[in-house]
Amino acid sequence: MSTSPSLVVSQEGRVRRITLARPEKRNALSVELCESLLAAFDDAENDPATGAILLDAQGKVFCAGMDLDEALEKGPRGELEAHERLFTIGFRISKPIVAAVQGPVLAGGLGLLCNAHVAVAAMGSSFGVTEMRVGMFPFVIFRAMAHVMGERRALELTLTARIFQTDEALRIGLVHQVAPEFELDDRANALAHTIANQSPFVMNAGMTYLNQARSMSSDQAGEIARALRTGIFRSADFAEGVAAFKEKRKPVWPSLG
Repeated sequence: MSTSPSLVVSQEGRVRRITLARPEKRNALSVELCESLLAAFDDAENDPATGAILLDAQGKVFCAGMDLDEALEKGPRGELEAHERLFTIGFRISKPIVAAVQGPVLAGGLGLLCNAHVAVAAMGSSFGVTEMRVGMFPFVIFRAMAHVMGERRALELTLTARIFQTDEALRIGLVHQVAPEFELDDRANALAHTIANQSPFVMNAGMTYLNQARSMSSDQAGEIARALRTGIFRSADFAEGVAAFKEKRKPVWPSLG
């Protein structure tokens, strides 16, 4: 399991918790933190004992985006490749990511949020695509933003660089639930555990389909869907799921064995 001074990684049952841990820097995304996040996601992806990832942060700010002090001091180094890989993680990973966000979620922080598959925000959180304020366009996060909320909405938020609140984030699909801050961790943790305890075989098939179908024609996507669906119909997990439904009990997934 990866470790880093700016990241805390822990395992709770089948949930891998990845926590941004630079509260004194508003969890700004330094090169080191980006690389640590990538390593932590890769570790979770390759661990059969992990069914879902819970992404959260220490402190009153989820993430303020790029570490501007580092960027001004060192200029572009190898971070562009790391950013491209990090801000497309939601398109590549087969383990669902649940994000729990609080306080400001800005720039690259919003990019992380857009790469989560399920998102919960604390009441009073605020959001913004603020790169234009410092003379930058959000190239590396724009694709994920457009996927979540549509290109036209993503462009409006980019061009205005305005700050918006949880009610709008909920309305445009950026987050799925809003909770009181004291309930944020419990709500997100419960969601992550619910997802993590679904059939690993079926979850992998579904996420594989979503990630591959994005770049395919409808006919190609249909072929992939048919092949995966046939495999699920023939699987022990599907047989167990049907039996458990009929017997009114929780399924015991063979693919967990």
